[in-house]
Amino acid sequence: MNVQSLREPIAPQRDCLALVNLERYPVHNFDSPVLREVINAARKDLAENGCLRLPGFIRADAFDLLAEETTMLAPRALYSSDEYTPYGTGPDKSSHEGHPRRRAHRSTSGSVTRDLIPMEAWIQRLYDNPAIMSLVAACLEADEIHQFADPMRGLIINVMDEGNVLGWHFDANEFIVSLMTRRADKGGTFEYSPGIRAPGNENFDAVQSVLNGGKGLVTNLDLQVGDLQIFKGRYSLHRVNRVESGIRHTAIFGYAREPGFIGSAASTMKVYGRVMPEHIAAENNRHSDGLSD
Repeated sequence: MNVQSLREPIAPQRDCLALVNLERYPVHNFDSPVLREVINAARKDLAENGCLRLPGFIRADAFDLLAEETTMLAPRALYSSDEYTPYGTGPDKSSHEGHPRRRAHRSTSGSVTRDLIPMEAWIQRLYDNPAIMSLVAACLEADEIHQFADPMRGLIINVMDEGNVLGWHFDANEFIVSLMTRRADKGGTFEYSPGIRAPGNENFDAVQSVLNGGKGLVTNLDLQVGDLQIFKGRYSLHRVNRVESGIRHTAIFGYAREPGFIGSAASTMKVYGRVMPEHIAAENNRHSDGLSD
C-alpha cells in the first residue's frame, strides 16, 4: 500500500479498508475461515472478560496516516476537567461517606466530537464502514448494530495530553469500540474490572473495593497503535491512568444494538460543554436496565 497516496485528497469512492490488515482480519470476505476463527475467539473473550482486543487491526504502514489525522483534529478538542463519580454525576451527598455514589474524582481529557470531524476524514470512513460494523456485530453475536443517533457522541477522538487522566467510570452504552492512533510514551494505561455490575445490580461493595485501590478485580490492557478494542463498558468499571509523558489519541466508535441511541443531555453538557436539539428531544427515552449512567 502506498501510504503517500492515502494522504492525497480523498475521493468519494476510496475504500478505507485499504488501511485494514486484511490478511489477518479479512472483513471483506465473511466466508473466510480466517475471519471465522477471529470471530469465534472474539466471542470467547467477550463472554469471559467483557473485553476484546484485535491487535494490529490497522496496517502498520497506515499508522502515521491516522496519527497525523487525529493530531490535525486534536486542536478542536474541548477539554473537560471536573469531578465525577463513576456514574458520570457529581457526589451524592445523601449517600454515606465512602459510598461509590459519593466518591468523585477529577478527570481531564479532550474530546473532538463527531460534528467537528470532517465527513471525508479516514476515521469517519472507518466508523461508517459496513464491513467493520458487520465484524463488530458478529463478535457481539448480534444480527446487526447501529451507529449512535447522537450527533456528537457517535464518533469521538479522545485526546489525552501529558498529565491527563480518566478516572474510574461506567459507560452509558452497553459496549464501545475504540481504535488507538497515538500511544503515550509513558502512562495512559487502560485498566478495567470486567463485569463488576449487571442489569439491576450495581454491586456497590465491589465497586467501592476497586475505588479503595483493591487490585484483585482489576485487569490491565496494554493497547497499542492500530489495535481495535470492543469493550462492554456499561458493566465494567474502567479508567485510563495518568499520562506521564507523550500524547494518547483514541478514536471511539459509538455503536448500539438498537437504533436511536442518544446520550443524556446532562452528561453531554457536563463532558462536552454543549448539547444539541437531539439531546433535548431524547430525554424521555432513557435506559430501563436499572443502572445509573
